[in-house]
Formats: sequence, structure tokens, C-alpha cells
Amino acid sequence: MKPINLPHVVAEVEEAFADYEYALLVNDIPTLDRWFWYDPQTVRYGVAEVLLGGETIRQYRKTCAPVPASRKLHRTVVTTFGTDYATVSTEFTDHTSDRIGRQMQTWVRMDEGWRIVAAHVSLMA
Repeated sequence: MKPINLPHVVAEVEEAFADYEYALLVNDIPTLDRWFWYDPQTVRYGVAEVLLGGETIRQYRKTCAPVPASRKLHRTVVTTFGTDYATVSTEFTDHTSDRIGRQMQTWVRMDEGWRIVAAHVSLMA
């Protein structure tokens, strides 16, 4: 079995996730695009969209509304398996709704660094 939560790997993924989250808050589209694996097999299921492939995700980013600056994360869990695979799960809230959002990402270390290969965003009823 692969070692789980090696401290240096957890730190790498936490740093990548923090950069992704900051880019999301300031609507830095090039940085958001960089974090997703640019491949037809990449999947992002959003609150109201199904995005299949890196190009589809990039096109979506150009037209979607930015997340509210009031977005706050809660109960973020980073779990790593070995040195090249991780999941990040978090809940989020913002001033626009009383609903709790949920976000899950699968991260894989590629030759060019950590990339999101699958993501899911949803809101609780």
C-alpha cells in the first residue's frame, strides 16, 4: 500500500490548492486553467454544468460568473496517497446564499506538476 499523508506531499498539495483557491477568488483565469489537466479525459461537474475535457473547462471559465469574494472554506481535508495522487475535499459558504457548497478535487502529479484531473462542485439543498 502507498504511504498515506506524507507530510511533504500534503504540504505540496495544500500549497497548490491554496493557489487555485486564491485564483478562484480573484478570477485569475490563466492560473485556474493552469491547474486543470488539459486533456479530453478531465472532468468537472459543477452546480449547473457538466464539463468534459480541458478545452471545455477553459471555455467555461471565460464565461462563468466569478465566485463571490466572500467565499469561505470550511472543513478542508487533503489526503495524499504515495507521492503522486491526492484528493481535496472542502465545504464553502458565501454571502449570496444560506446553502452550503461542497467541492471535491482529484489531484495527480504530472510531469509539469500537480494538476486537477477531476472536480465536483455541488450545493446542499
